[in-house]
Amino acid sequence: MDFKKILVVGAGVMGRGIAQVFASRGYEVLLMDISKELAKKGVENIEKSLNHAVEKGKIEASMKMEIIGKITPTSDWSRAAEADFVVEAVFEDLEVKKEVFAKLDETCRPEVIIATNTSSLPITPIASATRRPDKVIGMHFFNPAPAMKLVEVIRGQLTSDETCRTVVELATQLGKTPVEVNDWPGFAMSRIFCVMINEAIFCLYEGVGTPEAIDNVMKLGAGHPMGPLEVADLLGLDIVLHIMDILYKEFGDPKYRACPLLRKMVAAGQLGKKSGKGFYTYKQ
Repeated sequence: MDFKKILVVGAGVMGRGIAQVFASRGYEVLLMDISKELAKKGVENIEKSLNHAVEKGKIEASMKMEIIGKITPTSDWSRAAEADFVVEAVFEDLEVKKEVFAKLDETCRPEVIIATNTSSLPITPIASATRRPDKVIGMHFFNPAPAMKLVEVIRGQLTSDETCRTVVELATQLGKTPVEVNDWPGFAMSRIFCVMINEAIFCLYEGVGTPEAIDNVMKLGAGHPMGPLEVADLLGLDIVLHIMDILYKEFGDPKYRACPLLRKMVAAGQLGKKSGKGFYTYKQ
């Protein structure tokens, strides 16, 4: 495993977090989005994150500059040919991801592994958009990617043992803890945790308790560092709803039915921390 340049496709919350993880470990990173402006904004947000780390004494200012210097924003698809490894982190929509993977398959060198950071979509249909399904795999980081240790490694139906071993080794080298899971919608974490969040929202919807009460029950009674409604606000309520809808569509099981309150809040633009208002109110 001799990777030097990593391509991260998608400069949103997860993409820029993943780019920061790789750059922090010394890799050269291409951070790609549909426009150069969005890619640059992704790098700017990484710099803000690193500024907070410097202020808290977690890293030196010189380290911040070194990390930023390793990340290049781009919107040029032809640069995918430079990559030794790819992580896709675009919007959680199967057709969008398949389109991205088809483009990557055309441009990347034949030996390059293309990983998806999907949190809920099965890997096998994504891999079907390529001529290298043996080199397509799920590499699911968690938000915030620089801090969270877990990486779910998900094989598609045709993912090779070699590809899986390589991604497990790479995740370990990044300082993460890789856990191999099978190719089911939602995998393990999203399938379990989003259902718990949805049930917490039902508790609020049905008047069982206030957001603070529901979160404190899980923090004090179950040992969770954050309550499920706090986590929902951090993830984004639109993301939680999207995952619930995917699970409901894939399994057809009523236990995956999104709470009406969740759907109503998303419709109202109350998306959590990123919009300033969710189950709690945040300073923008």
